[in-house]
Amino acid sequence: MSTSTLLEVQGLKVHYPRPGAGWFSKADPVRAVDGVSFVVPRGKTVGLVGESGSGKTTTGRAIVKLAPVSAGKIIWEGVDIGQMDNRAFLPWRKKVQMVFQDPYGSLNPRADILGILSEPLEIHFPQLNRSDREARCAELLKKVGLKPEQMRRHPHEFSGGQRQRIGIARALAVQPELIVCDEPVSALDVSVQASVVNLLQDLQDELGVAYLFIAHDLAVVEHISHHVLVMEKGLVVEQGSPEQILGSPEHPYTRTLLDAVPKF
Repeated sequence: MSTSTLLEVQGLKVHYPRPGAGWFSKADPVRAVDGVSFVVPRGKTVGLVGESGSGKTTTGRAIVKLAPVSAGKIIWEGVDIGQMDNRAFLPWRKKVQMVFQDPYGSLNPRADILGILSEPLEIHFPQLNRSDREARCAELLKKVGLKPEQMRRHPHEFSGGQRQRIGIARALAVQPELIVCDEPVSALDVSVQASVVNLLQDLQDELGVAYLFIAHDLAVVEHISHHVLVMEKGLVVEQGSPEQILGSPEHPYTRTLLDAVPKF
């Protein structure tokens, strides 16, 4: 593993029992991810693209321990974190965070923004007092293009794009080195998508954070990624630079994805 490699995934598998299978059933499991390998360099963006059901979201969720790892390794700076239980993984949790697809469902509707952003700070930085946490929240809101005085509002008082910015701020709160972005703009209006993608790029330039950017939109992936992986049925079928993947794809599935991109 190169010294510039932040995360290395080796032969990752995530299998689930097939629905309806009994104790004595011989039915094959659902192979959501079936032997995926790739690396995420420090401070770079790896795009993971594929249609619904390809296994791309499950791959991201496995990295942040929201999906069980059936086999393979997830190596973080030389340490295999893939098989750790939640207690052992706690010191690594602040190093890798996630921005979820749904900006409506991923924020606690009963909490104000100060509470949402303060929660990870209370867990990972217990030495901070209330005043310190509030100052950090104000800084985070400014960093994602919102106003500190908005921290007393609740999620329903924000637009979809603003809520996703809050989700990004929450991921940044613990100063991660990698953020798994699970289709972070697919639920937003087209007019808002570009501003959120540009924000992510600006934050990467400023903070040096790496992204695993999961999407089905090849145009968005091309814009933000340094390296692209194409997934189909739990496998990586092609990978390369954005120019290679979009300019001269080799796999028929990649060409099918490109043909599905609207032409204007």
